[in-house]
Amino acid sequence: MKIYCLTIFILLVHLSSYCQSSNKEIIFDTKYYEAKDRWVLFPKKEVDSLYPIGFVYLDLQAGFTLNYEGTIQLKNDGSFKINKIDENYSSKIRLEPYKTSNVYIIPNDKLKEIGLPEIPDWLKIYLPSNDQSIETLKDYGFQFNHLGACEKALTYLEKAYKMNPHYDGLEFELAYAYNHLGQYEKAILVLEKAINNNSKNYLFYRELGHSYVFQNKNNLAEKTILEGIKMTESDFEKSELAFKMSQRYFLIKNRKKFDEWTTITKQYTEPNSQHVLQIDLMNSKWEVRRE
Repeated sequence: MKIYCLTIFILLVHLSSYCQSSNKEIIFDTKYYEAKDRWVLFPKKEVDSLYPIGFVYLDLQAGFTLNYEGTIQLKNDGSFKINKIDENYSSKIRLEPYKTSNVYIIPNDKLKEIGLPEIPDWLKIYLPSNDQSIETLKDYGFQFNHLGACEKALTYLEKAYKMNPHYDGLEFELAYAYNHLGQYEKAILVLEKAINNNSKNYLFYRELGHSYVFQNKNNLAEKTILEGIKMTESDFEKSELAFKMSQRYFLIKNRKKFDEWTTITKQYTEPNSQHVLQIDLMNSKWEVRRE
């Protein structure tokens, strides 16, 4: 049962604001998502002497979560002293991308020292019934993609792709990871097969257009984006696709094509939308550039 406590030490709501410890034995050099299923310490405030301690796990519904357990005092002899919260009190804190500091993974010998199990019994509630099923592998990949940890995502997604390349949502996640890592040829191969299997998914065209844009294959990108616009009924999605080409032609200073795609973008968006505001900004910069 998840119990979220809003009052817990506000410290975990603002983890990124904590200072690094000067103690050489505790180095906060691990991303929290690299500490899955591990006990960790978070940096303390400069004026504090206690380090927040908790267990990091991945809830496939809620994302990466910290089970907060209390604080650790680092004694002069290097040993740990734990100050646990009430056993009847539970606090689970969602760990947000780009807002959560690096952590220190507590070695197993230190866990024994403070009387903590390597893996707490309650974790089994959150573990998938089969962590090697295609659904679970895809879900893990999604969670790591969401964090921008696309290399880690690939370790799950590529394995799932070998099982069933057309599993729902899998091709998009895999192509997204490849594009994020600059592996555009791999993304193109996945997306071409995906579109051949299901030509109605606009997300495939969006990612494929992205791949072509960053390979400077502008004609192919245009063709792909136009196909994608046909595949969706959503004006927002149509404007999102068209804006990608407007942005591209602004960056390579092709005014004629920029104007063409700006017109298409504005067909599908409200006058004060974010896309129109960004186009107006690009236009103003273009005028300054011309002067």
